[in-house]
Amino acid sequence: MNVDNETLWISVGFIGQALFSGRFIVQWLKSEREKKSVFPIAFWYFSIAGGIILAAYAIYRKDPVFIVGQLTGLLIYFRNLYFVLREQPQ
Repeated sequence: MNVDNETLWISVGFIGQALFSGRFIVQWLKSEREKKSVFPIAFWYFSIAGGIILAAYAIYRKDPVFIVGQLTGLLIYFRNLYFVLREQPQ
């Protein structure tokens, strides 16, 4: 299979977008189960994984708006994950 560079990066972008969008499905299902709005830890892992992949894609595209948006989001996702993990009992 011979995949050119552009096709590879478009695939990477779609994978990142799928992970990033999947976080909302995870959050929605957990909230429905608990009958209130909650953010499961998986939400933050999906956010980070999708954000890293999308940031790589944005860097490849050399899109400064997209890069800044993804990197800013990643800081927030990592910080929220830190708070969640800090609250868990040892």
